[in-house]
Amino acid sequence: MQAAHGVGYEIYCRKHDVRMRVEKKREKEYLKSQRMVADLVRKFHF
Repeated sequence: MQAAHGVGYEIYCRKHDVRMRVEKKREKEYLKSQRMVADLVRKFHF
């Protein structure tokens, strides 16, 4: 948690705004990875 988002787990649990910021970042990263996978599948799936 600390390395990936710069926030310790204790603060993540206590502060709602921090939790929302981390979760939005996670969601963006997840969607980006899903798009990358879809592009790779499209490229290699004739």
